[in-house]
This record gives sequence, structure tokens and C-alpha cells, in this order.
Amino acid sequence: MKDFIWGVATAAGQIEGSILEDGRKLSIWDAFSKIPGNITNGDTTEIACDSYKKWKEDVKLIKDLGVNSYRYSISWSRVLPDGKGQVNQKGLDYYKRLTDTLVDNGVKPNITLYHWDLPYELHRLGGWLNRDIADWFADYAELIFKEIPNAEFFSTHNEPIATFVGYAWKGFAPGFGLEEYGRQANHNLLLSHGKAVERFRASGNKAQIGIVVDVWNRVPLDKDSPEDVELAKEQNALAHGNYLAPIFLGKYEDRLLKHLEKNNIELKMGENDMKIISAPLDFYGLNCYNRTVVSATEKNPLSALRKNGGNFLQNGNEYYPDAIYDAVKIVRKDYGVNVPIYVTENGVGFRNEIEKDGVIIDDERIKYLKGSFAALEKINAEGGNVKGYYLWSLLDNFEWTAGYSTCFGIHTRDRKPKKSAIFYKDWIEKHR
Repeated sequence: MKDFIWGVATAAGQIEGSILEDGRKLSIWDAFSKIPGNITNGDTTEIACDSYKKWKEDVKLIKDLGVNSYRYSISWSRVLPDGKGQVNQKGLDYYKRLTDTLVDNGVKPNITLYHWDLPYELHRLGGWLNRDIADWFADYAELIFKEIPNAEFFSTHNEPIATFVGYAWKGFAPGFGLEEYGRQANHNLLLSHGKAVERFRASGNKAQIGIVVDVWNRVPLDKDSPEDVELAKEQNALAHGNYLAPIFLGKYEDRLLKHLEKNNIELKMGENDMKIISAPLDFYGLNCYNRTVVSATEKNPLSALRKNGGNFLQNGNEYYPDAIYDAVKIVRKDYGVNVPIYVTENGVGFRNEIEKDGVIIDDERIKYLKGSFAALEKINAEGGNVKGYYLWSLLDNFEWTAGYSTCFGIHTRDRKPKKSAIFYKDWIEKHR
């Protein structure tokens, strides 16, 4: 695939650590991880992969892999400890050094502005429930656009559904549990995205700008069941459709609006919000790991699928290598996405990986990656216009509520290569 980008991805809140060093203040995930019972094994963000101090080692790993792009995020509270106002120059300089070093090593910087780690000081002001946050985020984004002129890509947000989970289901930070909170936080976040795009266009920055929305396509367990089919359609509308429709179609889907009406949820919206939210983008970032099987009657659809002869990995996840192929089809056809697509995250997590002769033997990860690469080739052969692929992740890291118990990296936290790192390096050399 000519001019194709092969990359790896990480996120600040998952790898940096040093959560109170050099002027940085807490994020909502730093605070959330301190509450007993929130994170597996009581893990916290304090050290993570220590990448704030070991970033040069990370760059060496990236260069040795042979990838030509690195996707990473900026910790908002490291640059603006209060979320707004006074700039923390030491924090800003960290990202400028990292970006400059990547460029010097021939690696295209792909920067995510928000990967879930809201400054705690903004949380104290209402967080994503406060409409003013759209302007606070745009101010922060404008600062980065001006101070880091040599990135190749900027994404405003990564997987905004995580904000919904944190405000509606208690599953993520900040740990609220009202759906109306989740829906309003969603809308305010989308507005912040649109306003950041406006600032980008006015900034003169020569990079490309987009957003990253994950697609876990819901499919009916029983394709002949009208109830299963409708459930899958509704859940898709409430998940990725909640973001893709406003951004690319300029409206919320009818299924979502009916759901809001049924649950007496009224969104507080401005007259021009949808126009701002649907500002044209340069690319779309697709995070895609798997599909999700749903059933209106079966409590555990995956167990039912297993009984029917489904294909599964050792970690219990369904092995469905066409997930990327299906997702690209969906966003092109159902949401009118007509810009280049980059697969900004794809990977698989395991526990208890076994080391032999100094290398982690993760053959099932290699199997998974081969399936994903085959799906990429298939969709591009049909005109899918997927321009790049970023493997999640460069390192085992703080996997949110799973802590360090689940390993997605092709290197360990102490930067030992796994068999998959060797495989990925060889794959890139053969397919660049």
C-alpha cells in the first residue's frame, strides 16, 4: 500500500506518570484511580510507564520498529494545570521536545488533544456539564496549534463515548451515574470539537485535523429475529451514531432523539450548535477492536455464539478479523464520511503473557494483527481509502479501570519487546 502510514499509539494518561511534577495538576483519572474499588488491583496513574521521564526511550523504540508515525496525546493539565489561564511552560516544552525529536527522526507526529484526562480543576467547575467548557477546550486547542506547528495530524477528541460512560454509567472518570448527564456532556464535548476546528482553521497551522470515534458494530445474534435486529440498530445509533451523525450529517439520528424523548432527557443546545459541530474535517480516525454481538433474549450473547461454533481467542474475546472492514463500510455508507480514514487504534489485550528466552510469546496477538491487516487490504481494494494504521499499543500501560492487569502493548512497561513487536517490524519492512 503506497504512501500508507504504519504507526503505534499511546495516550498521556496511560503512559506518562509524574502526575504532580513540573507544575502539572491532577486530571479526573488521577483522582478517580485513587478511589478504592475503581481500578483493578488498586492501580493508579502515578508512575504508569514513566514516559514523562523516559520519553527518549520511547522514541528509540518507535524508530527501531520502523513505523513512520506516532500517535500520542497531550495532558491538558500538564500544559494548563487549571484547565485555563496560566500556561505551564515546562509542560508545554515537554510536548514540543517530543514532537521535535519525532520529526528529527523521520516520524510523523499525530497529536490527540483530549484522551479522557480532563483537568480536575475544570471538573470542579462542572466539567463537561458546563457549556463554557467548549470555549475552554478551544482556547487550549488554539494554544497547541500555535505552539506546535510541526505536527502532521491533530485529533480533537479520542473516543468521546468514554465521557458518556463516565457521566452516565459510573464506569469511567468522573464516576457519575445519570444518563441525562452523559447525554449533555456528550453534546458539550461535540461543541468543543467544532469550536476547536474553527480555531485550527484560523491558526494557520499546516497539519490536518480530525476526530477519533470508535466503532464497535452491534450485530444481532439471530439475524432472523426482528427484536435482535432492531436492538442492534438502536445500540449503534446510541453509540458511534451519537457522534458520527452530528459531525458528518449535522444532526442527531432519529433513534437517538426518540430515546431521549422516551427517557425525558432534554439537551440544552444553542441554535448554531450543529453547524459548529459539523465543521468539515480533513480526516476521520477510526478506533476499531472488534464487533459486539447483541440479543434481545440471551443474557450472554457471546456464550450463545460460542455454542453455535463461534471463533474465539484465548482471552475469551470473539476473533472477528473483519471488524475493520465492516466499520469502514458503515461509516462510508451510513454517515457519509467522505474524507480519508486512518485506523487510529487496533489491537488486543491479554493477561498472564508468558516470557521465554527474554521474549514474550504472544502468538494470539500476531494472529489478531494478521486478520486486521487482511481486512485493511480487502477494504482498500474496494476503494475504502484507509490511509494508515496505528497499533495499540507501543507499551503495556494503564488500561483505565483494568489498571495494569490487561496488556495491549507490543512491549512491556519496562520496554522489553514481545514477539509481536518483531512481527510488526518485519511486516512494515515488507509492506511499506
